[in-house]
Amino acid sequence: MNEPDLINHPPHYLFDDPAYETIKVIEAWGLGYRLGNAVKYISRAGRKGSMIEDLKKARWYLDREIKRLESP
Repeated sequence: MNEPDLINHPPHYLFDDPAYETIKVIEAWGLGYRLGNAVKYISRAGRKGSMIEDLKKARWYLDREIKRLESP
């Protein structure tokens, strides 16, 4: 039986269509650090631990990006 590749293709970031692997989406959309992390936590919410915790982490990154954009 094949073991999952936890380094290069962790199963909690893979979906039915390999085109939607989280890192591929982040790179294709040109997201930076904060938005990329928000997408990462949203995409894995409930797949690796607590859904609520992952969504709160995504919100934390979104709030930081909003503050950055609102700053003069």
